[in-house]
Amino acid sequence: MRNCLVAQSGGPTVAINSSLAGIIQGAIDSKEFDTVYGSLNGVQGLLNGRLMNLSEKVAEIPMFIELLKKSPSMYLGSCRYQLPDYSEDDAPYAYIFNKFDQYDIDAFFYIGGNDSMDTVDKLSTYAKKVGNDIKIIGIPKTIDNDLCVTDHTPGYGSAAKYVASTLLEIGHDTSIYPINSVTIVEIMGRDAGWLTGASVLARNKYNVAPHLIYLPEVPFVEEEFIEDVKAAMDRYNNVVIAVSEGIKDKDGNYVSATTAVEDTFGHSQLSGTGKCLEYIIKQNIQVKVRSVEINILQRSAAHMSSITDIGEAFRLGRHAVQSALDGKTGIMVTAIRKSNEPYAVNMGETDVKNVAGLVKHVPREWINERGNDVTQEFIDYAYPLILGEPVVKYQRGIPDYLDISHLFPNKFDE
Repeated sequence: MRNCLVAQSGGPTVAINSSLAGIIQGAIDSKEFDTVYGSLNGVQGLLNGRLMNLSEKVAEIPMFIELLKKSPSMYLGSCRYQLPDYSEDDAPYAYIFNKFDQYDIDAFFYIGGNDSMDTVDKLSTYAKKVGNDIKIIGIPKTIDNDLCVTDHTPGYGSAAKYVASTLLEIGHDTSIYPINSVTIVEIMGRDAGWLTGASVLARNKYNVAPHLIYLPEVPFVEEEFIEDVKAAMDRYNNVVIAVSEGIKDKDGNYVSATTAVEDTFGHSQLSGTGKCLEYIIKQNIQVKVRSVEINILQRSAAHMSSITDIGEAFRLGRHAVQSALDGKTGIMVTAIRKSNEPYAVNMGETDVKNVAGLVKHVPREWINERGNDVTQEFIDYAYPLILGEPVVKYQRGIPDYLDISHLFPNKFDE
């Protein structure tokens, strides 16, 4: 019998460990793999020789897989490492594939976002070049929901639930004083507004906040923004605005790009959009204004996760194992929606080249003509993804998650 290996990469989410749990459970149930290994800190774990035996964890820790499903972030840790083009430098590839041989790896599963799918593409292409029949498969993950082909990505539903809940609570907070105020909530989303759009789910029979929603898919026009805020203030004492960190002007420049730096993949690391809009309002409208940056808070908020999200992440992990056993490689597994009512999805797969390096945007028709709100189509799309609440174990009043001290410096070598 052979073995399989799994790694996680990119930013954390509430659901990524559930996909890991699905892979482990799928491998156990298949009876085709002797051992499931995990690479610590993504593909860098292979380069640094940091692998752990996940099959032993299942045997040692009671209810390990169930605990893993409900623990946030990345049990195996992450990285932001970009493999070079193998035609220019094949040394990392040779080392990685030597590790595959050393551990008798038949299938490698990489859970991550867009950049992780680039790694899946490069590794699977190299495998074909050198005649290695290892199966290399990507499992989608990102709160940004910007991966192509798949209807949505694990992690998005739970993050959307957090954002909507937070906006509802901000709506309550701002409503207590009978004075005019504006609260700007900056939400993650460099190039796609899926997460910011989910703020619309905060609205209910008495709450209409957020009153304005701005996504990167529509150019931001300062003059129109000022008009929008003034119009909203004519109707409401307290105006709440949801804005994506990645909104751009008509020339395609990020509103907050003046101080932006780039990561190893060339992506602008944005912040300050909320402060920028706060300044615009202060300069043009005499009103109390503040900005709030949600930033990373929704990425590991397992206490407010979606059972739909957790369940689908697990199913995708299991489907990835079956795809490997079916002889597929160089693919990303996908969730394809069958219907909204009743909500249902099928698990499928696509060539990873259809995903790597591409961005799925919110359809323009799901944003109103003015560009300051989303439509009912967006609500119908996002609403099923936030439903259901898993039972989270608590200890001493706070959530009790799996121990991740193996990720701490020097711990692995002790």
